[in-house]
Amino acid sequence: MKHRKLYFLIGLILSFGITISLSSCKKDKPGGGGINFFSLEDDKAFGAQVAAEIEGDPDNYPILDSSNYPEAYAYLYAIRDSILESGNVVHKDDFLWKLKIIEDDDVLNAFCTPGGYIYVYTGIIKYLDSEDQFTGVMGHEIAHADERHSTTALTQQYGLDVLLSILLGNNKGTLVQIAQNLVNLKYSRNNESESDMRSVEYLYPTAYDARGAARFFEKIQESGGASGPAFLSTHPDPENRVEAIIAHWETLGGNVGNKFESRYSDFKNSLP
Repeated sequence: MKHRKLYFLIGLILSFGITISLSSCKKDKPGGGGINFFSLEDDKAFGAQVAAEIEGDPDNYPILDSSNYPEAYAYLYAIRDSILESGNVVHKDDFLWKLKIIEDDDVLNAFCTPGGYIYVYTGIIKYLDSEDQFTGVMGHEIAHADERHSTTALTQQYGLDVLLSILLGNNKGTLVQIAQNLVNLKYSRNNESESDMRSVEYLYPTAYDARGAARFFEKIQESGGASGPAFLSTHPDPENRVEAIIAHWETLGGNVGNKFESRYSDFKNSLP
């Protein structure tokens, strides 16, 4: 019976005629939430479709034009490059890692699609106090794409057949829904913890204080638990995440990096 089920699953995958590779399947660590049947190419293709949907919907996603804010985008790309050049991003050269700023001061969020399309809201930019905090948050979101948590979580939420049909150009309505839900996509406990740890590892070889994500969680706690990104609303709670981040930082050597508060303030002031 097990063999018959396996043959049926393989047949289902192959029937869609796309680049799903069983050899590239990623089984999450215990508690991580399942198996990812998507290849890297599928992640990139799916992410490109989601990005096109987001960027074609200015009413819901008012993206700042990079030609009007060249210095702000240059600043963000410099932060991105610091993370990518840390030597710890597995898919540094596989994904595009494009950045967009969404103008909405009421939203404290950032997210990254499969394939590395990064979106940051002006709300979270203006809420944070220093560059290391922001870089910690960006590192966390990059980790979700780098560890390919997004397609695993989306497969669990929508089902493999639905995502495959989107890759084939069908299910436009579901693609719109997925684009909207990526802002608050719920990841497993293991995925959230892994992204926290990866953020520390990304920042540690750089000039930044690698505890940036912990400082973000501390700020949320100090402000009375203001509504924050999806990765704050999921378990474990912020206090435990601060402790885990600091503990991981200590295992790496505990070197204290920079916060870059002044230049971050200049960056915030350059935004509308």
